[in-house]
Amino acid sequence: MEQVSNDSGWRGSPEGWLEAAYEALLESGVDSVKILPLAKKLNLSRTSFYWFFKDREELLAALVARWRDKNTGSLIKQSEAYAESVVEAMLNVFDCWLDKSLFDSQFEFAVRSWALQSSDILAEVQKADQARIAALSRMFVRFGYKESSADVRARTIYLVQIGYISMQTREEVAVRMRRIPDYVEIFTGEAPQQRELDRFFARHGYVQA
Repeated sequence: MEQVSNDSGWRGSPEGWLEAAYEALLESGVDSVKILPLAKKLNLSRTSFYWFFKDREELLAALVARWRDKNTGSLIKQSEAYAESVVEAMLNVFDCWLDKSLFDSQFEFAVRSWALQSSDILAEVQKADQARIAALSRMFVRFGYKESSADVRARTIYLVQIGYISMQTREEVAVRMRRIPDYVEIFTGEAPQQRELDRFFARHGYVQA
């Protein structure tokens, strides 16, 4: 991590500025991601920003890259993860909806809200949607589903989750976990085995009542 200081004082780091921009985006939207307010939040001089970023647009581009790498990258990675059955593959993808370190739903909502104001960001979101749906579709094809069925199943899974995010739906973890077996069966056409559910619940620290 690059950190800069000199005789005039601490200048921070690119990661620090990016994290402050991320927090501002989530709290108040893209219009709040401005250099002077971020500098005040970090207790740094405005000129410190220019040690790390050419301008505000470069910072915003870094935010988009962070969103793309985390949310799209993780979803694709989870869809390609090793699985002995399509149910296990589906549960690998479900990890994204329960683990913020894999998929940040608040970040997703903020970027989609930003897309309402910017045609460039809308294009980024649409590109991400296509890549994510294609990855989910490939997952089903890998387990022997016809391409047409794989595509519809992928869209159903993805659009349901984006609906959760867009509507800012809040569910208790226990409620979501109780629904997981039915979601899996509806999405894949196969009922999960208890051992598959046990492994999934265990990695999320959930104890089935």
